[in-house]
Amino acid sequence: MRYANYVATEQHGLASKLRLAVVRLNRRLRAQRTNSSVSLTQVSALSTLHKCGPLTPGELAAKEGVQPPSMTRVIAALEEFGFATRSPHPTDGRQAIVELTGEGLSYLEDEITAREAWLDKRLAELEPEERELLSQAAEIIDRMAGQ
Repeated sequence: MRYANYVATEQHGLASKLRLAVVRLNRRLRAQRTNSSVSLTQVSALSTLHKCGPLTPGELAAKEGVQPPSMTRVIAALEEFGFATRSPHPTDGRQAIVELTGEGLSYLEDEITAREAWLDKRLAELEPEERELLSQAAEIIDRMAGQ
């Protein structure tokens, strides 16, 4: 029984440390944003469009885990920025297709470049062994996240 309690306590401590580290790193990366007039929800939708290609608003809402009315507002804002376009669905007249524009892709690439430049500087400050350990941890975290 003592071993089980020890393991549970150790795992909880690791879970807490990992959660806090991820939150802090995410906060620092968000601070590197190039354009804060675009919300994080909008950036996430752009990233999904970049990763998955053109989607219907319903598909995009499902992938983002939001309700369709919320995604409709996100898409409208992205269209106003010129980052996405909505066109008729080729086979279903009731649907539309949302697609990333060249300007949206450029914005997304600028955001990624700014964040990765900051992260590259921090990584350069580490010892090679620490970078290798982080590389392994990134693979494990991706696996845990189901990516």
